[in-house]
Amino acid sequence: MSRIGNKPVPLPKGVTATIENRMVRVKGPKGELSLRLVNEVNAAMGEDGITIAPVEGAERGRQMWGLSRTLVNNLVVGVTQGFTQRMEINGVGYRAAVQGKNLNLQLGFSHDVSYPIPAGISIVAEKPTALTISGMDKQLVGQVAAEIRSYRPPEPYKGKGVKYAGEHIRRKEGKKK
Repeated sequence: MSRIGNKPVPLPKGVTATIENRMVRVKGPKGELSLRLVNEVNAAMGEDGITIAPVEGAERGRQMWGLSRTLVNNLVVGVTQGFTQRMEINGVGYRAAVQGKNLNLQLGFSHDVSYPIPAGISIVAEKPTALTISGMDKQLVGQVAAEIRSYRPPEPYKGKGVKYAGEHIRRKEGKKK
């Protein structure tokens, strides 16, 4: 039995939710998000928030129960607080700058990498070597951060590259004479 699935998703003040045809829509101060639930899971509005329950006799429903509850909770957190991901750029001459709707990255290639910023995401370059990615949709924030990191992942010898803030890079020892 899912322990996290048993807990209802609380709705803070200023947040409204509607459930119709397995579609959960949540409106809050930052905007509106929606999620289509799988057929093996039911959602219902209650006094203490949104409750998620598996359909009787469906094994996949029990498997998707906790995940569905977490995804609905991410909608509520997204429309109230939003999500942020911080990134660091290490390396001589490596830097980033936001120019209009593009993120311009200089990562040691012969050319600059221009990354178009998707709708619903804001990227701030606090320093040339520090980025903050923020938005309502947790999946989209993580996807954008992963795509930016994939241009130059951190390498294990000198640690150069784009990494998440707080990420530990396992270092290797170089050549010996």
